[in-house]
Amino acid sequence: MPSRAKRLSAFLFLVSVLSAEPTTLPPQSDPWHNILSTVKLSPEFHAPVVLPAEAATLTADQRDEKLKQGWFLILEGASPAADELGFRLTDKQVEVRRVVDLREPKIPIFWEQPGRVPIFLMPADATVFVKERWQNVPLVAGLRRHNGGVLFLAASPGPQGFERFPYLLHALRDLGLDPPISSRRLWAFLDSSYRLRADPEYLARHWREMGIAGLHIASWHFYDSDPNQDAWLRRLIGACHKNTILVYAWLELPHVSEAFWTKHPDWREKTAIGSDAHLDWRKLMNLRHPDCAQAVRTGIDDLLRRFDWDGVNLAELYFESLEGHLNPARFTPMNPQVRAEFRDQAGFDPAELFADGPRHWSRNDTGLRQFLEYRAALAKALQQEWIGVVEVLRRDLPHLDLTLTHVDDLLLPETRDRIGADARQLLPLLDKHDFTFLVEDPATAWSLGPERYPKLAGHYTPLAPPGRVAIDINVVERYQDVYPTKQQVGLEMLREVHLAAASFARVALYFESSLRRTDWPLLGAAAARVSQLTRDETGFTYKAAHPFRLRWDGEARLDGALWPLVADGFVWLPAGEHRLESATEAPPIRLTGLNAELEAAWMDGKALQFSYRSGARVLATFNRPVQVLLVDGQPVRPDVWVFEDGGWVLVLPKGQHFISILAESGV
Repeated sequence: MPSRAKRLSAFLFLVSVLSAEPTTLPPQSDPWHNILSTVKLSPEFHAPVVLPAEAATLTADQRDEKLKQGWFLILEGASPAADELGFRLTDKQVEVRRVVDLREPKIPIFWEQPGRVPIFLMPADATVFVKERWQNVPLVAGLRRHNGGVLFLAASPGPQGFERFPYLLHALRDLGLDPPISSRRLWAFLDSSYRLRADPEYLARHWREMGIAGLHIASWHFYDSDPNQDAWLRRLIGACHKNTILVYAWLELPHVSEAFWTKHPDWREKTAIGSDAHLDWRKLMNLRHPDCAQAVRTGIDDLLRRFDWDGVNLAELYFESLEGHLNPARFTPMNPQVRAEFRDQAGFDPAELFADGPRHWSRNDTGLRQFLEYRAALAKALQQEWIGVVEVLRRDLPHLDLTLTHVDDLLLPETRDRIGADARQLLPLLDKHDFTFLVEDPATAWSLGPERYPKLAGHYTPLAPPGRVAIDINVVERYQDVYPTKQQVGLEMLREVHLAAASFARVALYFESSLRRTDWPLLGAAAARVSQLTRDETGFTYKAAHPFRLRWDGEARLDGALWPLVADGFVWLPAGEHRLESATEAPPIRLTGLNAELEAAWMDGKALQFSYRSGARVLATFNRPVQVLLVDGQPVRPDVWVFEDGGWVLVLPKGQHFISILAESGV
């Protein structure tokens, strides 16, 4: 999928920004709700944050009291409070076009609207987070005071909150303010060629902590068996399973593998100019050739049986290119089988649409429309065919989950003609087949901002069963002129995750190694679907659409009953409206990890009971060995995977189930 990212000249982008005339910055609407609510630090989550309008009016005594109580004050521009804290206004200004965030100094950050900003003197003990690029004038800085902190901005962050300073949330975190809430609702795509030198154990622990529940691994690297590569992948899958991360075989048909392309030149897909379809990194094969299709089916069967996958992702099984018929050098399919089949239907060879003559597409609207409709129908037929291939495999491997990654053509309908993707025709398959429809927004939509995700969801909700449509966010450099950064980073990226998670059943991120290390710790908070968290003297009341975890010390009760999901400084909580309070006693056994949608849990004497639902098999961990297991009231021999380092997980069936567990013999 690296072909998703097209590049523009960085030089041209730089010139376009630097040639813009600076203006005096206009007053901005308050963006802080956007900033803070993205990671659950806004007032509805009882966050200890004082917003600029209030912070600027606090007296010195009020300010000190807040800071002693662990609050964080945000100040914008000149005010008596800022001056008293040492952020002193001068009579000078600086023209700002580009800024540097010192935690990510190599990322160019450009303001779409350059402007003049007052220069402030900073306190000697302040940490400077952001500077103007050319004169090194500090623009964002922070102070630690007592048990809290102060974040100072020389200018407003912009209407949405990320236009000027993408890393404000990170600055608050550096000052000591961590989001209290996070989740494990994220999927991530992994191309192992970027990670072969990394330790799988470290990666898996990192992904789990950052909120990753499922990993979609580029399986074409392992299509052809190799002892060393196979051993590395088995280590990675084992490490993921030990950390309750599900692993999917990510297929990119009609790309199969490098070796397959080299071995079978006669089966290669053709473009409209007759060349082999080696487009970007993908080397496309002709799946309409019966011998090629059979060979690929055999290879996929071997691939899926050779490793202990939890699921399969049939990704982007349609055609090139995003320019459609306007770029014949990238336009597919034009293999002999397609040409013959279409000629039998329409009475002419589709290659004539791209040759000089009366049937050229520029003079043949009807003929072009016929082929584009045929092409969309063919893409659907191929997707149905390969869904069927996976379903045959499921007879022997019933635990396999299935995801179909499909570029959107509902928000931007022109995508259908360009690549043959027709979501409206595919979505009814969800009523007949068990899979998740993973929507990928096309490259042409990457500049439309985070707000596109609720709009996108609005197109799919009426057409699909509840909970069956997910979203794939491409965190890559964009080919459009975009601001403030070419790739989504900081708040813009987190805002995308936040709005997408509120609109879709699950969020996938493409791809794992393109995510900045500074953004990882905030991903889980951005993905959490918690609408309210209220704290009082004895505990919390909350409202959530999906399970989540909350920072917590000690034991817990939920709705008055002892709660068995407390581990590693967090309490895991189910969806709904509930009351959480402290407890003095510990449960006989704890559920410490679960890769499923937790519905309920409770202690019944010494038995831990819980219910869940999941489209894939479920991995669960406990603080004590499991001796007795009941699934839906029936005794079942525990299926326990034991790892070389002593770690272990209990494997539970996919679907919706009620589980009862004892850590010692007897029921």
